[in-house]
Amino acid sequence: MTKVSAQRQALPPHLDWDTCDRARLARARAFDGLFFSGVRSTRIYCRPVCPVRPARSENVTFYPSAAAAERAGFRPCLRCRPETAPGSPAWMGTATTVARGMRLINAGFLDRASAAELAEALGVGPRHLLRLFLRHVGASPSDIAATRRVQEAKRLIDGTDLTLAEIAFAAGFGSVRRFNDAFAATYKRPPSSFRRSK
Repeated sequence: MTKVSAQRQALPPHLDWDTCDRARLARARAFDGLFFSGVRSTRIYCRPVCPVRPARSENVTFYPSAAAAERAGFRPCLRCRPETAPGSPAWMGTATTVARGMRLINAGFLDRASAAELAEALGVGPRHLLRLFLRHVGASPSDIAATRRVQEAKRLIDGTDLTLAEIAFAAGFGSVRRFNDAFAATYKRPPSSFRRSK
């Protein structure tokens, strides 16, 4: 399959498909957090440093954020753990509004408010905010928030002895059911399966 223009448009402005593919094949640490690669044959997305044998280049697409990869239908790799990727300017985009929005989302703003309220807090309209996020980050504010909640919950499962119910609320989920549904959608496994594996 050719490297379609849609893939190129999804990448941060300073990266192109060939650069990302070379970085992925070399497992280049300098690119960790700058992009994520989705493997079409497995529907899994990875960090550039993933230790798993690299997929064939023709089966790979690239995304500027974990949320963009999930929005495209990929689930996180359990080996390279995208939730532990370093934050990067690529996630923030170049627009000040997007950077401020990302900070608010990472602080849990959308756990207690709507995307329209986020737009109001940033002084822009909801449609304009959505356009900015899709352009700079490749996903909507709601997608970013949903990915942040799941990643925070996965970190808490891996690194604490909190109960799953405590983790659900600590990560920003409104209910245990939403927590379970999000894990089923993201990992195709319940959160309890990760706790048992420890």
